[in-house]
Amino acid sequence: MKPDNLLKGIGFILLSEAFFVLMGTQIRAVSAGLSNEMIVFFRNLIGLQIIIPLVMKYGWSGLKTSKPHLHLLRGLAGVTAMYCFFYAIAHMPLANAMILKMSAPLFIPLIAWLWLKEKLNGTIALVVLLGFCGVSLIIQPDLQQLDWVAIIAVAGGFFAAIAKTTVKRLTATERPASVVFYFALTALVVSSLPALLNWQTPSSEQWLQLIALGLLASFGQFFMTLAYSHAPASQISHFSYSSIVYASFAGWLLWDEWMDGWAWLGAGLVVLSGILLIQRKPDAMPSAK
Repeated sequence: MKPDNLLKGIGFILLSEAFFVLMGTQIRAVSAGLSNEMIVFFRNLIGLQIIIPLVMKYGWSGLKTSKPHLHLLRGLAGVTAMYCFFYAIAHMPLANAMILKMSAPLFIPLIAWLWLKEKLNGTIALVVLLGFCGVSLIIQPDLQQLDWVAIIAVAGGFFAAIAKTTVKRLTATERPASVVFYFALTALVVSSLPALLNWQTPSSEQWLQLIALGLLASFGQFFMTLAYSHAPASQISHFSYSSIVYASFAGWLLWDEWMDGWAWLGAGLVVLSGILLIQRKPDAMPSAK
């Protein structure tokens, strides 16, 4: 691989994570007046509008699939992770929410072991345990009172891991266009009913925030795809943890949030375990979120 391709891959992944953090700031802002159900619905509605022209460019024939059940599973897991992630951003410090989202790679070896019957050796199990120790330092659980926001955030990482594992199976036979389109369609259909049951007509300012949210998410996906087209996941995936730095700065600048020493230590353990898992299993973090 050419060195300039590696540098481009790193640059694109850093840029994509910046857009994802900016998306998080818009979620936090618009959640002050709109419910989580509304935000997820409009995120998916705007996302599908952006994807359809891209699909039409390559033709509808590219949407043929022999694995509709896996597309459905990926969509259900992905939209559930989205509900959890958006809720966490609205109710906990932005950096903490971003770190707990990055816990998804910790679940992937466990899911692959249970579902795909992949071997789970002692080293990988120890690395996963190290990562979850980091998660516990970030959450700092109170044994007398459950922190439901933190639990929902970690649940988001679990469902994201199911979605990523499903993408791994889909990309073996399916075209990228069909994987992206069927996720967007499933997510929109699933999120439409909760939105209708909790309908709120957005104000002019909220419309602008929702459109910005959808555009930032799409830019993040676009640059992430570019990153993995220039360099393999094993060499650039760990740069996705730059979102922790971005989110820490954004949280401090916009809401005077700052993680304490234990949370920084926990973040370090999550990042270390994630990098070790990526290096041992380069396909543990597919180029899809």
